[in-house]
Amino acid sequence: MTSVLLQQVRVLDPVSGVDQITDVMLADGKIKAIEPEIPMPEGGETELVDGRGLILGPGLVDLYSHSGEPGFEDRESLASLAAAATAGGFTRLAILPDTMPPLDNPGGLALVQEIVAKLPSPVPQVYMWGALTLGVKGEQMAELAELAKAGIVGFADGQPLEHLGLLRRMLEYLQPLGLPVAIWPRSRYLAGNGVVREGPDSIRLGLPGEPAIAETAAIASSLEIVAAIGTPVHIMRVSTARSVELIQEAKDRGLPVTASTTWMHLLLNTEHIGGTRSPMIPYDTSFRLAPPLGNPADQWALIRGIRDGYIEAVAIDHTPYTYEEKQVSFVESPPGAIGLEIALPLLWQNLVVTGKLAPLHLWRLLSTQPALCLKQTPPAMFPGHPAELTLFDPNQTWTADETTLKSHSTNTPWFRQQLIGRVVRTFHR
Repeated sequence: MTSVLLQQVRVLDPVSGVDQITDVMLADGKIKAIEPEIPMPEGGETELVDGRGLILGPGLVDLYSHSGEPGFEDRESLASLAAAATAGGFTRLAILPDTMPPLDNPGGLALVQEIVAKLPSPVPQVYMWGALTLGVKGEQMAELAELAKAGIVGFADGQPLEHLGLLRRMLEYLQPLGLPVAIWPRSRYLAGNGVVREGPDSIRLGLPGEPAIAETAAIASSLEIVAAIGTPVHIMRVSTARSVELIQEAKDRGLPVTASTTWMHLLLNTEHIGGTRSPMIPYDTSFRLAPPLGNPADQWALIRGIRDGYIEAVAIDHTPYTYEEKQVSFVESPPGAIGLEIALPLLWQNLVVTGKLAPLHLWRLLSTQPALCLKQTPPAMFPGHPAELTLFDPNQTWTADETTLKSHSTNTPWFRQQLIGRVVRTFHR
């Protein structure tokens, strides 16, 4: 990286608690200086950036997202996934193991690592979650010790793990390995054929409802196992008000748990699906998520949960699908939506601009806390540290369409919608 001088940029650093306007000098891939005023070096080799109105923060970290490659490259290649992450300000990206073949053995992991190593730079630091079970089917333990040696970031299926006896044995086995363990508590039996959260809106929409207890019963059972075994666990995709209460109670008891929700569950609820509250396409299958969007009370509980610290991190859970896969009925649609490129602008507008969250708090949820959940040193902004940074313009207006998105897929409710706020540059270490 050539030398870059950012003048009068707003620096947000959750690690040091700094929120101030200052000059920042970057050189040789590192932060050289952060001072109220830095004179322009002589020689003309330094790039000068007018930072007025821009925000500079530590690089964003995504806890879990999906790659199409290997197996479903028409949805998303690793190259397009990395490009989308960069465009969205993410400098670290953790990929779930539900590829084809799944990342449940060192051989499959090595294949993905080889592809990542050949990606043209600059790219985010890409990490892989190793599968907890063979084929991510939740039936038989994967080669956990071998995967740990092969360089995974942690263990997660990214699918519901309903065999509680297996979960208990895995937590016993994983404890000495010391890597993050992420689980998605959800009962398929209680969920049934539900595609939206059960409640008044599921009746209004005429769509099968998934009861909140499909999640909360599974979380309660999982927390009891964590209490008995003591292995730290991260709970993924929290989506209900009662789930937040259960996690709060667990933390108050001193259980070693962390938790995350996804960005779309903070922004939307069931009233946005096929209703008058949303200007988007009624029954847009990009609203079909797993877990489903919560009721309004669930959404507010999640916002309180991240504000009060019971939910530590916000994940993107970027889930690409082809146009053909999503152009079916709402019930038949596979669940998931993309988000790496648009999450920061939408969260900023809906949570920071509205006063629900402080700017530093949002950045902490997207950068510092996800890194800590991965047991990594968070990106920070101190002289001498790597220049792992995101430059964000909160006022730039743009349209998320085929010409602006780097992702192969376009399954998002905000496709072809005008957005306010855009990442203008990402500095990778």
